[in-house]
Amino acid sequence: MHRRSFLSLSALGLLTVPTLSFDFSPFFNSESPTPITDKERLERIAKAQRLLQENEMAGLILDAGTSMQYFSGIRWWPSERALLVLIPATGKPGIICPAFEEDRLREQLTLDMNVLIWDEHENPFKLVGSYLSDLGLSKGNIGMEERVRFFISNGIVKANPEFIVVSGDPITIPCRMIKTEHEIALMQAATNITIQAIQEAVSSLKPGMTNYQIGGIVREVHESHGAEHDFALVLVGEASALPHGTRKPQALKEGDIVLMDCGCRVHGYSSDITRTTVYGEPSTFQKEIWALEKKSQSAGFAAAQLGNTGGMVDAASRKVITDAGYGPGYKVPGLPHRTGHGIGMDGHEWGNMVKDNPLKLQEGMCFSIEPTIAIPGEFGIRLEDCVYMTAEGPKWFSTPASSLKELF
Repeated sequence: MHRRSFLSLSALGLLTVPTLSFDFSPFFNSESPTPITDKERLERIAKAQRLLQENEMAGLILDAGTSMQYFSGIRWWPSERALLVLIPATGKPGIICPAFEEDRLREQLTLDMNVLIWDEHENPFKLVGSYLSDLGLSKGNIGMEERVRFFISNGIVKANPEFIVVSGDPITIPCRMIKTEHEIALMQAATNITIQAIQEAVSSLKPGMTNYQIGGIVREVHESHGAEHDFALVLVGEASALPHGTRKPQALKEGDIVLMDCGCRVHGYSSDITRTTVYGEPSTFQKEIWALEKKSQSAGFAAAQLGNTGGMVDAASRKVITDAGYGPGYKVPGLPHRTGHGIGMDGHEWGNMVKDNPLKLQEGMCFSIEPTIAIPGEFGIRLEDCVYMTAEGPKWFSTPASSLKELF
């Protein structure tokens, strides 16, 4: 995702992680997987503090969003009234909170954090410097998590001239990009539900159905299994050649390609699967392009080995397609985008499988392999499955398709 795709793990100060055995059983009961615990969040905060010290930062600022939830468990709307989590290099984390929101905040607050209150007429950003100073951190760099809004980072700069605002990427990326067994178990649970949703939607296909009706079935299955529905991009016929679709509705007819890109969340962790099928009997050309797509995805998986780079995965997948006469590069007919993206709490996270990315694959990294073949005016084929890296190499979250009709 933009610049962060090209950061090396060594530049980020990524810590060595232990070998992961991936015994998911402790995280599941008879009905559902267990959510992330406060003990795990405290471990995340401790890791962030180690990284803050190694990178000579006084603290890390988290705005409302995924990283705030990752470290604190708090889900908050990004209002113009700033509510911020401040993780200092040493000492107890603080939460800068509008006074009239304190009761609502405490409903969610389960960790031991100091709540720093500001009234409507006060400048909340002064609390950043004063709190750090109280902890003996009176100057230095303050890291901004990448989604901190500009008015917040700018406000912190103006209110605290003794501090310097810098990127918090060296803290947040090593924490969030390397998943634990528990995180991977939650992603597996979300994947299992999306598999069922796609299977049910495909089995319900009828002539005249719109792409929105098909996507509605996916939503219903996600929600009926207790997941948080995230998306169901369904593309029919010529629209399947547009990787992120079109606003134009499509109605299903015999011989149409149906591309379904779907995902949900379980306790905050994402799935992302794409399957391409055909309604009725596939043509020879459709089967030929599907087989080429399958070969390209398999080549990407084979290249996804520990120590290889994200760029190498993209190159392996793309070479299959260009060797068949499509492309080159991002030119269509061919593969118009990167081969894959990182995934975790967000559907798209750090660790992209994209040209020239030097990021080396390590245990605990999770990402998609999805080399679309787009043929404008005709159809597109995408097979997308996500993998998690183990000591033995990549493992699929979902079993790849074996034909246009055998989707899992």
